[in-house]
Amino acid sequence: MHTMWKGAISFGLVNIPVKLYAATEDKDIKMRYLHKECHTPIKYERRCPECDKALESEDIVRGYEYEDGKYVIMEKNEIEELAGEQNKSVEIVDFVELTDIDPIYFNRSYFIGPNENESKPYMLLKQAMEESGRIGLAKITIRSKEHLAAVRVYEKGLMLETMYFPDEVRDFSNVPDIPSELKVSTKEKKLAKQLIEHLTTKFEPTQYKDERREAILALIESKISGNEIKVVEEKPKRKVGDLMDALQASLDTGAASKAPQKKKAPSRKKKVAK
Repeated sequence: MHTMWKGAISFGLVNIPVKLYAATEDKDIKMRYLHKECHTPIKYERRCPECDKALESEDIVRGYEYEDGKYVIMEKNEIEELAGEQNKSVEIVDFVELTDIDPIYFNRSYFIGPNENESKPYMLLKQAMEESGRIGLAKITIRSKEHLAAVRVYEKGLMLETMYFPDEVRDFSNVPDIPSELKVSTKEKKLAKQLIEHLTTKFEPTQYKDERREAILALIESKISGNEIKVVEEKPKRKVGDLMDALQASLDTGAASKAPQKKKAPSRKKKVAK
Protein backbone atom coordinates (compact mmCIF):
# COMPACT_ATOMS: atom_id res chain seq x y z
CA MET A 1 0.00 0.00 0.00
CA HIS A 2 1.39 3.40 -1.01
CA THR A 3 2.45 5.77 1.80
CA MET A 4 0.92 9.18 1.12
CA TRP A 5 2.08 11.05 4.28
CA LYS A 6 4.75 10.59 6.93
CA GLY A 7 4.84 12.35 10.28
CA ALA A 8 3.94 11.78 13.91
CA ILE A 9 0.94 11.72 16.23
CA SER A 10 1.54 13.96 19.22
CA PHE A 11 -0.50 14.37 22.40
CA GLY A 12 0.92 15.96 25.49
CA LEU A 13 4.67 15.22 25.37
CA VAL A 14 4.16 11.88 23.59
CA ASN A 15 5.33 11.63 19.97
CA ILE A 16 4.51 8.57 17.82
CA PRO A 17 6.01 8.40 14.28
CA VAL A 18 3.36 7.16 11.84
CA LYS A 19 2.46 6.85 8.15
CA LEU A 20 -0.89 7.52 6.44
CA TYR A 21 -2.40 5.34 3.74
CA ALA A 22 -5.56 6.08 1.73
CA ALA A 23 -8.34 3.94 3.23
CA THR A 24 -10.80 4.33 0.35
CA GLU A 25 -10.63 4.42 -3.44
CA ASP A 26 -12.84 5.90 -6.13
CA LYS A 27 -14.07 3.10 -8.39
CA ASP A 28 -16.00 5.38 -10.72
CA ILE A 29 -15.54 4.32 -14.35
CA LYS A 30 -13.17 6.74 -16.09
CA MET A 31 -13.93 7.57 -19.72
CA ARG A 32 -11.91 9.66 -22.19
CA TYR A 33 -13.33 12.30 -24.50
CA LEU A 34 -12.53 11.40 -28.14
CA HIS A 35 -12.72 13.16 -31.49
CA LYS A 36 -15.95 11.82 -33.04
CA GLU A 37 -14.40 11.35 -36.51
CA CYS A 38 -11.15 9.49 -35.73
CA HIS A 39 -11.60 8.48 -32.03
CA THR A 40 -8.35 10.20 -31.00
CA PRO A 41 -8.24 11.29 -27.31
CA ILE A 42 -8.68 15.04 -26.95
CA LYS A 43 -5.88 17.05 -25.32
CA TYR A 44 -6.65 20.02 -23.10
CA GLU A 45 -4.18 22.87 -23.35
CA ARG A 46 -3.32 25.44 -20.67
CA ARG A 47 -3.57 28.67 -22.57
CA CYS A 48 -3.49 32.35 -21.62
CA PRO A 49 -6.40 34.12 -23.37
CA GLU A 50 -4.70 37.53 -22.97
CA CYS A 51 -1.33 36.55 -24.50
CA ASP A 52 -2.89 33.91 -26.78
CA LYS A 53 -0.19 31.31 -26.15
CA ALA A 54 0.17 27.88 -24.56
CA LEU A 55 1.69 27.73 -21.06
CA GLU A 56 4.07 25.32 -19.35
CA SER A 57 3.87 24.44 -15.63
CA GLU A 58 6.70 26.85 -14.77
CA ASP A 59 4.74 29.72 -16.37
CA ILE A 60 1.85 29.35 -13.90
CA VAL A 61 1.58 30.89 -10.41
CA ARG A 62 -1.23 30.94 -7.85
CA GLY A 63 -3.13 34.12 -7.06
CA TYR A 64 -5.96 35.20 -4.78
CA GLU A 65 -8.59 37.51 -6.30
CA TYR A 66 -9.19 40.14 -3.60
CA GLU A 67 -11.08 42.47 -5.98
CA ASP A 68 -12.64 41.93 -9.37
CA GLY A 69 -9.68 41.40 -11.73
CA LYS A 70 -7.05 42.12 -9.06
CA TYR A 71 -4.85 39.35 -7.69
CA VAL A 72 -2.22 38.98 -4.99
CA ILE A 73 0.39 36.38 -6.00
CA MET A 74 1.07 33.57 -3.51
CA GLU A 75 4.30 31.61 -3.91
CA LYS A 76 4.25 27.90 -3.06
CA ASN A 77 7.12 28.16 -0.55
CA GLU A 78 5.35 31.04 1.26
CA ILE A 79 2.28 28.88 1.90
CA GLU A 80 4.40 25.91 3.01
CA GLU A 81 6.40 28.06 5.44
CA LEU A 82 3.18 29.21 7.15
CA ALA A 83 2.45 25.60 8.16
CA GLY A 84 5.96 25.20 9.65
CA GLU A 85 6.57 22.05 11.67
CA GLN A 86 2.84 21.25 11.82
CA ASN A 87 3.22 19.98 8.25
CA LYS A 88 4.38 16.64 9.63
CA SER A 89 2.38 16.42 12.83
CA VAL A 90 -1.02 15.02 13.81
CA GLU A 91 -1.48 17.13 16.93
CA ILE A 92 -4.23 15.72 19.16
CA VAL A 93 -5.72 18.67 21.05
CA ASP A 94 -8.70 16.95 22.74
CA PHE A 95 -10.27 13.54 23.35
CA VAL A 96 -14.02 13.31 22.77
CA GLU A 97 -16.86 10.82 22.30
CA LEU A 98 -17.35 9.70 18.68
CA THR A 99 -21.13 10.10 19.10
CA ASP A 100 -20.58 13.82 19.82
CA ILE A 101 -19.52 14.41 16.18
CA ASP A 102 -22.19 14.67 13.50
CA PRO A 103 -21.26 12.66 10.34
CA ILE A 104 -21.54 15.84 8.21
CA TYR A 105 -18.10 16.86 9.50
CA PHE A 106 -16.29 13.76 8.18
CA ASN A 107 -14.51 14.09 4.84
CA ARG A 108 -11.96 11.37 3.97
CA SER A 109 -10.53 8.29 5.67
CA TYR A 110 -6.87 7.26 6.06
CA PHE A 111 -5.34 4.21 7.69
CA ILE A 112 -2.64 5.09 10.23
CA GLY A 113 0.31 2.70 10.31
CA PRO A 114 3.27 2.76 12.70
CA ASN A 115 6.67 3.83 11.48
CA GLU A 116 9.53 1.31 11.46
CA ASN A 117 10.39 0.08 14.97
CA GLU A 118 7.65 2.25 16.55
CA SER A 119 4.93 -0.38 17.07
CA LYS A 120 4.85 -0.23 20.89
CA PRO A 121 3.81 3.45 21.34
CA TYR A 122 1.38 3.00 18.44
CA MET A 123 -0.31 0.03 20.12
CA LEU A 124 -0.25 1.80 23.48
CA LEU A 125 -2.30 4.68 22.04
CA LYS A 126 -4.62 2.26 20.24
CA GLN A 127 -5.34 0.18 23.36
CA ALA A 128 -5.70 3.23 25.64
CA MET A 129 -8.24 4.80 23.26
CA GLU A 130 -10.06 1.50 22.86
CA GLU A 131 -10.47 1.03 26.61
CA SER A 132 -11.39 4.65 27.28
CA GLY A 133 -13.96 4.71 24.47
CA ARG A 134 -12.63 8.09 23.27
CA ILE A 135 -11.34 9.40 19.95
CA GLY A 136 -8.65 12.02 19.43
CA LEU A 137 -9.56 15.38 17.91
CA ALA A 138 -6.52 16.63 16.02
CA LYS A 139 -5.12 19.03 13.43
CA ILE A 140 -3.09 17.94 10.42
CA THR A 141 -1.74 19.66 7.29
CA ILE A 142 -2.02 17.65 4.06
CA ARG A 143 -0.94 19.17 0.73
CA SER A 144 -0.73 22.71 2.15
CA LYS A 145 -4.24 22.56 3.65
CA GLU A 146 -4.92 22.34 7.35
CA HIS A 147 -7.63 19.91 8.39
CA LEU A 148 -9.49 19.14 11.55
CA ALA A 149 -9.23 15.37 12.05
CA ALA A 150 -10.49 12.51 14.18
CA VAL A 151 -8.07 9.75 15.24
CA ARG A 152 -9.97 6.60 16.17
CA VAL A 153 -9.61 2.86 16.63
CA TYR A 154 -10.42 0.81 13.52
CA GLU A 155 -10.17 -2.98 13.48
CA LYS A 156 -6.58 -3.87 14.54
CA GLY A 157 -5.14 -0.36 14.38
CA LEU A 158 -5.88 3.35 14.04
CA MET A 159 -7.65 5.46 11.46
CA LEU A 160 -7.62 9.19 10.72
CA GLU A 161 -10.71 10.93 9.37
CA THR A 162 -10.15 14.40 7.96
CA MET A 163 -12.98 16.73 8.92
CA TYR A 164 -14.49 20.02 7.82
CA PHE A 165 -14.07 23.03 10.08
CA PRO A 166 -17.38 24.43 11.40
CA ASP A 167 -17.27 27.44 9.02
CA GLU A 168 -16.99 25.01 6.07
CA VAL A 169 -20.35 23.41 6.92
CA ARG A 170 -23.21 25.38 5.43
CA ASP A 171 -26.11 26.59 7.57
CA PHE A 172 -29.17 24.36 7.16
CA SER A 173 -31.43 27.40 7.62
CA ASN A 174 -30.45 28.42 4.06
CA VAL A 175 -32.33 25.40 2.65
CA PRO A 176 -35.56 26.74 1.10
CA ASP A 177 -39.11 25.48 1.68
CA ILE A 178 -38.47 23.65 4.98
CA PRO A 179 -41.75 23.80 6.93
CA SER A 180 -41.45 25.16 10.46
CA GLU A 181 -44.45 23.22 11.72
CA LEU A 182 -46.53 20.67 9.86
CA LYS A 183 -49.01 18.38 11.53
CA VAL A 184 -49.20 14.75 10.45
CA SER A 185 -51.96 12.38 11.46
CA THR A 186 -51.48 9.66 14.05
CA LYS A 187 -52.30 7.00 11.42
CA GLU A 188 -49.66 8.33 9.00
CA LYS A 189 -47.04 8.39 11.75
CA LYS A 190 -47.95 4.86 12.87
CA LEU A 191 -47.67 3.46 9.33
CA ALA A 192 -44.36 5.28 8.77
CA LYS A 193 -42.93 3.82 11.99
CA GLN A 194 -44.14 0.34 11.00
CA LEU A 195 -42.42 0.70 7.62
CA ILE A 196 -39.18 1.80 9.32
CA GLU A 197 -39.33 -1.19 11.68
CA HIS A 198 -40.04 -3.53 8.79
CA LEU A 199 -37.02 -2.29 6.81
CA THR A 200 -34.67 -2.17 9.80
CA THR A 201 -31.77 -4.61 9.56
CA LYS A 202 -28.18 -5.05 10.67
CA PHE A 203 -25.70 -3.13 8.53
CA GLU A 204 -23.76 -5.53 6.33
CA PRO A 205 -21.69 -3.47 3.85
CA THR A 206 -21.13 -6.41 1.48
CA GLN A 207 -24.87 -6.43 0.70
CA TYR A 208 -24.64 -3.12 -1.13
CA LYS A 209 -23.21 -2.86 -4.64
CA ASP A 210 -22.83 -0.12 -7.22
CA GLU A 211 -25.39 -1.54 -9.65
CA ARG A 212 -24.94 1.28 -12.15
CA ARG A 213 -21.17 0.70 -12.35
CA GLU A 214 -21.69 -3.05 -12.80
CA ALA A 215 -24.21 -2.39 -15.59
CA ILE A 216 -21.78 -0.01 -17.38
CA LEU A 217 -18.93 -2.55 -17.09
CA ALA A 218 -21.21 -5.26 -18.52
CA LEU A 219 -22.16 -2.92 -21.38
CA ILE A 220 -18.48 -2.17 -22.08
CA GLU A 221 -17.68 -5.89 -22.07
CA SER A 222 -20.55 -6.57 -24.48
CA LYS A 223 -19.31 -3.89 -26.87
CA ILE A 224 -15.74 -5.25 -26.74
CA SER A 225 -16.83 -8.84 -27.40
CA GLY A 226 -19.36 -7.81 -30.06
CA ASN A 227 -22.29 -9.47 -28.34
CA GLU A 228 -25.83 -8.23 -28.68
CA ILE A 229 -26.59 -5.55 -26.09
CA LYS A 230 -29.66 -6.28 -24.02
CA VAL A 231 -31.35 -3.31 -22.40
CA VAL A 232 -33.27 -4.16 -19.24
CA GLU A 233 -36.60 -2.40 -19.20
CA GLU A 234 -37.39 -0.48 -16.06
CA LYS A 235 -40.32 -1.85 -14.10
CA PRO A 236 -43.30 0.52 -14.09
CA LYS A 237 -43.78 2.20 -10.74
CA ARG A 238 -47.03 1.56 -8.94
CA LYS A 239 -49.18 4.66 -8.72
CA VAL A 240 -50.50 5.59 -5.30
CA GLY A 241 -53.14 8.15 -4.52
CA ASP A 242 -51.91 9.78 -1.33
CA LEU A 243 -49.42 9.44 1.51
CA MET A 244 -51.50 6.87 3.41
CA ASP A 245 -51.85 4.72 0.28
CA ALA A 246 -48.09 4.98 -0.37
CA LEU A 247 -47.23 3.91 3.19
CA GLN A 248 -49.66 1.00 3.16
CA ALA A 249 -48.56 -0.12 -0.31
CA SER A 250 -44.92 -0.03 0.82
CA LEU A 251 -45.74 -2.18 3.83
CA ASP A 252 -47.73 -4.66 1.72
CA THR A 253 -45.00 -4.92 -0.94
CA GLY A 254 -42.25 -5.23 1.66
CA ALA A 255 -44.12 -7.86 3.61
CA ALA A 256 -44.60 -9.91 0.47
CA SER A 257 -40.94 -9.68 -0.55
CA LYS A 258 -39.67 -10.61 2.92
CA ALA A 259 -42.19 -13.36 3.59
CA PRO A 260 -40.57 -16.82 3.67
CA GLN A 261 -41.63 -19.01 0.75
CA LYS A 262 -43.61 -22.06 1.70
CA LYS A 263 -42.18 -25.36 0.59
CA LYS A 264 -44.37 -27.37 -1.70
CA ALA A 265 -45.56 -30.58 -0.17
CA PRO A 266 -44.35 -33.64 -2.06
CA SER A 267 -46.99 -35.00 -4.45
CA ARG A 268 -48.50 -38.32 -3.44
CA LYS A 269 -49.59 -40.74 -6.07
CA LYS A 270 -52.93 -42.32 -5.44
CA LYS A 271 -52.84 -46.03 -5.01
CA VAL A 272 -54.85 -47.79 -7.61
CA ALA A 273 -56.97 -50.54 -6.15
CA LYS A 274 -56.40 -53.87 -7.78
